[in-house]
Amino acid sequence: MRFKHAEPGEWVIQGLSYQLDEGYCTLRWSWPPGLQAVYIHRALDDGFGQPAGDSQPGGMRLYTRDEYKANNGYRDRLDGIGQITYTVYALSSEDGEMALIRQEDESNRIRFSTGKAKLVYSIREKSRWLQPYKTIEIQVTAEVPVPKEALCYVKKQGAYPVNKEDGILYPFVTDFAAGCNELPAIEVGKNDYVRLFFTDGKKYGQRYELVYR
Repeated sequence: MRFKHAEPGEWVIQGLSYQLDEGYCTLRWSWPPGLQAVYIHRALDDGFGQPAGDSQPGGMRLYTRDEYKANNGYRDRLDGIGQITYTVYALSSEDGEMALIRQEDESNRIRFSTGKAKLVYSIREKSRWLQPYKTIEIQVTAEVPVPKEALCYVKKQGAYPVNKEDGILYPFVTDFAAGCNELPAIEVGKNDYVRLFFTDGKKYGQRYELVYR
C-alpha cells in the first residue's frame, strides 16, 4: 500500500474525535461524500522509543463506511499505557492502484493519553554508630515496565531535594520491570538525602504517577 499527499478536491477526513469508556476508545469522524473505506493506524508510545511509523502495515486496519454506521464509530480496546495516536486515512483508487491519503493539516490524526501507571517508591536508610556514611536502599514498584530514562535520583546535603535540579542528579542504568524492583544499595554521606524524580516531568508525567511511601 502506497501513500500520497492530499491534493485539492481529494477525499480528506475531518472532525476526528474520541471517547473513552471502561478500557475502550471510540473514534468518530466526518466521512467525505463517496468515500467507502478508510485505513486506521494505531501507534502506542509507552516510553520505550518512538511509536511505529505509519508505513508499518502491522498497525493498519481496513474499516468500511458500513462498519462505521453499524457500530456508530470505530471501537478499539486500549491494552497499554502511554500516549496513543490514531490516524484515519482515506482510501483512494487510481487506475486500479490503491493509495492512502496523507493530510498536511493532520486533521485525520488524534493523540491522547490512555491513563497513568502508578510508580510507588520507598527509601530506607541504614547507618552505623560513628560511621561517616549511610546506606540507601531504594525500592520501586511499577504497574507497567518503565524505561530507565524516565527516572533519576537526586542527592542533596542537609535536606531532602525538592526537584531534580535541587542537588546532584544520578541516572539509573537498567529499566524497571513491572512489579517490585529492589535497586542496588548506594552509600552516601551521613548528612545526605535522596529522592526520585522524573527526568522530564512534562513527558513522563503524562504516563506515570510517581508516589513516595
